[in-house]
Amino acid sequence: MPERAGGTRLNIAEFQAHIARLYLDKDRARGVPATFLWFMEEVGELAEAVRRDERASLAEEMADVAAWLASLANLLDIDLTAAIAAKYPPGGCARCGQMPCACPEAA
Repeated sequence: MPERAGGTRLNIAEFQAHIARLYLDKDRARGVPATFLWFMEEVGELAEAVRRDERASLAEEMADVAAWLASLANLLDIDLTAAIAAKYPPGGCARCGQMPCACPEAA
């Protein structure tokens, strides 16, 4: 998670709001299709860092992917915290209910 001034960490909702404060006007002007393309470019850069095992680049590329995902969520009026909690409930796997997940690999 990103850190606030003073060293405390941001939760997902705080991070999404932070990205909105920083970039929402620019993101709106760019629009969803172009913002999505930027997101995919960052995913590609992360894929390259993973493929090449570029340890120094991994954290930066992951942060970029998270920021562009938050930008898309802001443009599409998606609350990432709610979406994540609904898809990945804190009590266990959404399919099998177990922690850790006990679903077969193909599931």
